[in-house]
Amino acid sequence: MAVQNGKPAGGRKRQPSLAQLRAFAAVAEHLHFRDAAAAIGMSQPALSGAVSALEETLGVTLVERTTRKVLLSPAGERIAVRAKAVLDEVGALMEDAEAVRAPFTGALRLGVIPTVAPYLLPTVLRLVHEKYPHLDLQVHEEQTSSLLEGLAAGRLDLLLLAVPLGVPGVAELPLFDEDFVLVTPLDHWLGGREGIPREALRELNLLLLDEGHCLRDQALDICREAGRGDDVGVTTTAAGLSTLVQLVAGGLGCTLLPRTALRVETARSTQLLTGSFAEPAPSRRVALAMRTGAARGTEYEELAAALRAALKPLPVRVLTAD
Repeated sequence: MAVQNGKPAGGRKRQPSLAQLRAFAAVAEHLHFRDAAAAIGMSQPALSGAVSALEETLGVTLVERTTRKVLLSPAGERIAVRAKAVLDEVGALMEDAEAVRAPFTGALRLGVIPTVAPYLLPTVLRLVHEKYPHLDLQVHEEQTSSLLEGLAAGRLDLLLLAVPLGVPGVAELPLFDEDFVLVTPLDHWLGGREGIPREALRELNLLLLDEGHCLRDQALDICREAGRGDDVGVTTTAAGLSTLVQLVAGGLGCTLLPRTALRVETARSTQLLTGSFAEPAPSRRVALAMRTGAARGTEYEELAAALRAALKPLPVRVLTAD
């Protein structure tokens, strides 16, 4: 390429290479040339040269080198954020290209809510192991808000959670509906009953999960539908369903469990009874969720169809694809 006055012919500005951005991003992360070089598999001289070349290309000083440590300049701190974003996008581009070449290969980062993960993951993992052996499934258990943030940011590819979400840019692939069951202590007057009217929830001492769990919000909605009013008056909460059920076994109150959780959670105690609601029973819908227009959308739809078939033995009402 012809160069005039330090610039490519034609007046075009020189652009940094991915290798230069990768080297600088590593230095920005580790603030140490030796550690950064080891992290990305480069020699220290090559890494130092790449950072210097990037500084020359951009015309700014990115790092302040001392005998003991490396500091980012103010410009370096800003460029580091941009460099990471560029490298993340290039990584996503490569993943999308790989998915087109060979479906159900490479990494799939699946986010799952805590009130689904323990009860559905055995089925999901078995399906992936048997049907998609070359898929690198990476599971992340988080609350709904965190999962949606991860999906929007590209940190997660696919979510398994309760819907509807009502979030722009997120497409839902419904899997099944499941009823809620009332869990009570042994001596409770509703213990073991069938056809419990929803109105019975008005007077119960109800135990719920902590704020932030979608299952808590669903239970509160059910209570309001039963006429309990906005002031439900929950005084005891728990971080997980296992603790919640043990509180019930100890006689502190009653709770609502999705049917998929019933066998696992009630098996830990002999001090519990369950009751079912009259039809139509309160229920929740569970679905996969993906970014609208995701490059691997066809794969995710196929995975949803395979999951529906695999979930039929569970106590749920499997849905058909729209």
